[in-house]
Amino acid sequence: MRLTVIGCSGSVPGPDSPASSYLVSAGGYHLLLDLGSGALGALQRHIRVDQIGAVALSHLHADHCLDLCGLYVASRYSPCAPLRTSVYGPEGTAARMARAYDLPDEPGMSEEMDFSDWGPSQEIGPFTVRTALMAHPVTAYAMRVEYDGKALVYSGDTGPTDALVDLARGADVLLCEAAMRDEDPDNPPDLHLTGGQAGEHAARAGVGRLIVTHVPPWFDRATQAEAARRTFDGEVLAATPDTSYEI
Repeated sequence: MRLTVIGCSGSVPGPDSPASSYLVSAGGYHLLLDLGSGALGALQRHIRVDQIGAVALSHLHADHCLDLCGLYVASRYSPCAPLRTSVYGPEGTAARMARAYDLPDEPGMSEEMDFSDWGPSQEIGPFTVRTALMAHPVTAYAMRVEYDGKALVYSGDTGPTDALVDLARGADVLLCEAAMRDEDPDNPPDLHLTGGQAGEHAARAGVGRLIVTHVPPWFDRATQAEAARRTFDGEVLAATPDTSYEI
């Protein structure tokens, strides 16, 4: 199983990275975890649009889902059209994406995309994907992607929660957001994690590796990763665009 960072900028696209999107590949199948602002263009440095097996959306904030509109256009009008892609997301994803492109709810994007609501566990291509609700202002899920005895857990967006620890228990890699600074007393609750909190969740879950991501462009990725190292003794990396990791 290979993880490739397509976009890792938190909240908005940054000068060197699209917003959240991560490509998980195994056995010739490609699963996208989120497809945030600017990610569809960067994705095409790695695979063609018609090679996307499925898109898995953690939640419906724009920085995690909005480039699904671009995928809709490519699915209808590009030389490889017509395409039909499986999309997994929170309840209401199909209607939300139809509104984003100013389409009627019916048919919306349903001729180009097969929409499914998240369940506790589902088989997507060669992967088993388990989910858990996170602490965020909208319905948001973390995902545990399992293949051939290996496990990657992606936090999506979340504040501190035992549910992330439980889902990530024993995972090989935790790809975890760290959007806020530890020293800021004004961090709102149930929104995002700090670098130190990302490390704490990784330590409690006993994961093998922590990759810190979703750092906004107004903060420094290396600083957030260093904060995580103070609370997690294992390997800590800062996600960078176009970087791949073997799991």
